[in-house]
Amino acid sequence: MPPRDPKLENLLSGVAGGDEAAFAELYQATSSKLLGVAIRILRNREVAEEVLQEAFFKVWERAGDYNSGIASPITWMATIVRNRALDEARRRVIRPSGDESELENIESGDEHPIAALERAEDVERLLRCLDGLEPEKKEIVRLAYLDGLSREALAARFNRPEGTIKTWLHRSLALLKGCLEQ
Repeated sequence: MPPRDPKLENLLSGVAGGDEAAFAELYQATSSKLLGVAIRILRNREVAEEVLQEAFFKVWERAGDYNSGIASPITWMATIVRNRALDEARRRVIRPSGDESELENIESGDEHPIAALERAEDVERLLRCLDGLEPEKKEIVRLAYLDGLSREALAARFNRPEGTIKTWLHRSLALLKGCLEQ
């Protein structure tokens, strides 16, 4: 589950209802960070600003599609900016300029939205792959790797030999690896 940002969620909800004041506040709250996403991809502030405007137009049109269970508001918007910037980069066949001075001026103490999006997508893929395991093995993997239970503790908890637990963990991880590589 992505981290909640109630303020941005409320603003997006307002935008979905056509609230222009909410849209202006959302723009004010997120535009500098989203501009940074576009600049990182395009390496040109002027083009990045154009892409940002187009992306916010898309946010205005699609705010009703936002789902807080899938991504945080900033991640959802960063995805729109990222996709629009990548489209523009492909269209222009932009080559990195080597001038990163604009990148150094971007303020952010938060995790980069693209990194957050990639992490969220990785977690979502992992959860889908975990759902493919048998319930008991899924629970064993969760307890071993998220809660740190030892094989001995798992063996006692599930009333199975330690060797069986070891084999199940090994096979389950192999299945997860295969699923994640698809």
